[in-house]
Amino acid sequence: MLEKAIIDQLKTVYQSLEKPVTLVYAKSEHELQNELLQLLLDIESTSSYIHLQESDKTSAIPLLSIHTDGKDTGIRFQGYPGGHEFTSLVLAILNADGKGKMPDESIRNRVQRLKGPIELKTYISLSCENCPEVVQALNQMCLMKEDFSHTMIDGGLVQEEIQQLGIQGVPSVVKGEQLISSGKSSLMELIEKLEKEYGIDDTKSSQENLDLGQFDVVVVGAGPGGASAAIYSARKGLKTAIIAEKVGGQVQDTKGIENLISVKYTEGPMLAAQLAQHISVYDIKLLEHRRVKTVDGGELKHIELESGEYLQTKSLIVATGAKWRELGVPGEKEYLGRGVAFCPHCDGPYFKGKDIAVVGGGNSGVEAAIDLAGIVKSVTLVEFNAELKADKVLVDKLQSLPNVHILKNARTNRILGDNSKVTALEYEDRASGELKELKLEGVFVQIGLIPNSSFMKGVVEMNKFGEILVDEKCRTNIKGIYAAGDVTNIPYKQIIIAMGEGAKAGLSAFDHLIRMAPADAAELAA
Repeated sequence: MLEKAIIDQLKTVYQSLEKPVTLVYAKSEHELQNELLQLLLDIESTSSYIHLQESDKTSAIPLLSIHTDGKDTGIRFQGYPGGHEFTSLVLAILNADGKGKMPDESIRNRVQRLKGPIELKTYISLSCENCPEVVQALNQMCLMKEDFSHTMIDGGLVQEEIQQLGIQGVPSVVKGEQLISSGKSSLMELIEKLEKEYGIDDTKSSQENLDLGQFDVVVVGAGPGGASAAIYSARKGLKTAIIAEKVGGQVQDTKGIENLISVKYTEGPMLAAQLAQHISVYDIKLLEHRRVKTVDGGELKHIELESGEYLQTKSLIVATGAKWRELGVPGEKEYLGRGVAFCPHCDGPYFKGKDIAVVGGGNSGVEAAIDLAGIVKSVTLVEFNAELKADKVLVDKLQSLPNVHILKNARTNRILGDNSKVTALEYEDRASGELKELKLEGVFVQIGLIPNSSFMKGVVEMNKFGEILVDEKCRTNIKGIYAAGDVTNIPYKQIIIAMGEGAKAGLSAFDHLIRMAPADAAELAA
């Protein structure tokens, strides 16, 4: 039963509904069926537009589908949509009526051009914080394309299916018995995977206008640095746009944040939502779920997106942050979601009582090993260097744990498996050159971050790490192009530093534009 405060909140959320949304549930004798019915009754009570209906179908475990205007939307929940997936259910009802934040027309056209029919299942854990993003993205695709269906499945209720499919991580998106996506994925990443898997229907040609216009400032990235740069630019009266895969960027993957000065504690998703809200206050064109393909660094910068869209700008600010660094060894990609993982918090519970390894001896690796030690049978920390790079307090804590073993001076060579799951990690003893095998069932990769700067290669100067080189005013070596945050060579990759650098980049772009000769400005505007 939902608490009164939550019911009151839902009443406010669903005030905007304008057409009937029907929650159709199958008959089931499962022990969770009564809980599901009570949940649905509570939701039904929040709006006169929401109705509950029993179908003539039966299901071994609770099964719910969402209908609107008398039609099945293709959105289904198998199991009890509690935990983090409660939000997915709430949003699915709102989105079914076309309400809430939905992708723009360009993204909808892209989904509609997928060859169908498409029928997908996503296996989730109710404690997984990454799963809702995938579930919600696929649910929205159901609403964009008629022959698209998607079922969220609580993996904890279908262990036999999980074992048959060889799933060892969530979220796992499955087509039939084929795993097509595992782990955290954005809407854009999912669309790209589906385009590759199903193909694109060229007969459904898009009539959309690919020219997105001309701007004073275009910011690439919407994390702390990008949001700050865009807000400062807009506050200066500059015509501003943001290009981003998602608002928040890497912050979305951060659990606890305790060093954002004046904010004692917050969490990544909450901070990302606050960034989005702050951006929305200003006249900033947000082009979300997009990735830059090429940049022309001329006087008037021409930016082409992977979607085929393009735009022009007088000033460009790159604030694309960084991403998890991969090992790049055989077996890593092949066993992703089948024993290879990047998120200890989400996938750790799937390795309860098992032997696993964490690769990486920095703070992130040692912290992950400490967290996992309380869940798994044993943890082996594998570090390339002769000594761990993590803070001493973390190393001391790690060494105090009885089920932790530390391998130093060890180079990960490959990840082995039996075609369905990980069985071992092969590493080289760098002192002797001997290859050794470590029997295990899981490998968590924690070797730091890599800057998201590949699209700027050959445009601006970078260092050997791929970081964009900037001066004290965030200027690159190309006039009118700036960079801020984790994508640059500025030391200390911290949220508060990225915000400050973003503000600096925005002010530098403004300073450059107001100092342009009138003739130059008129020529660019023409």
